[in-house]
Order: sequence, then C-alpha cells, then structure tokens
Amino acid sequence: MAEITIVPVGVGASVSDYVAEALKIIERSRLKYRITPTSTIIEGGLDDLFKIMKEMHESPFKKGAPRVVTVIKIDDRRDKSITMEYKVKIVEEKIKMGSRGFSSTP
Repeated sequence: MAEITIVPVGVGASVSDYVAEALKIIERSRLKYRITPTSTIIEGGLDDLFKIMKEMHESPFKKGAPRVVTVIKIDDRRDKSITMEYKVKIVEEKIKMGSRGFSSTP
C-alpha cells in the first residue's frame, strides 16, 4: 500500500486537472485506490506501485508543469495481507470501545 501526493509547482492554485490526470493512470492499471483531500492511497504489489507512481509523477510534466514535487509513503506489511478498509475498520472499532485499554499518560 502506498500514499502519494503530487504537487505541480508553477501552475497556479488549482491543481484538480493534474489530480484527475494522475487518477486516470491508476484507473487504467486497475489497482484499488482511494482519494483523500490531500493524497491518494493505492493498494498493490511494490513493483506495480512503483511503476504507477512513476507514471503519476510524470503526468504533470506532460501537461506543462515546470516542476513537480511528489511525496510517497509506503506501508509494506509482509506478515499478513492488509487492505485500506481493514486498517480503517480496526481503528473505528477501537474508537467505539472508548478509552478502555488506552493509557492517559505519555
């Protein structure tokens, strides 16, 4: 699983056209993804993720951006298979449990 944020620099305040173009790349790959207000999370094998993220990084240049800043965070768990939904579900279950099991001291 990887989280990617791509920021085209020097193109003005609105970057939604650039985001949409990058998302088209993921859709063509058929990898599972989820967009957030500030990034996109993609599920897949590392080789597939790196290939897609490189294409996504290149896409703003193809649209004329003079500079692109890309931030990538990789969550590579190998002891068991996890999904975006699973990670969210576990946290939501713990929130429902309230503060039981959590220490209030740092």
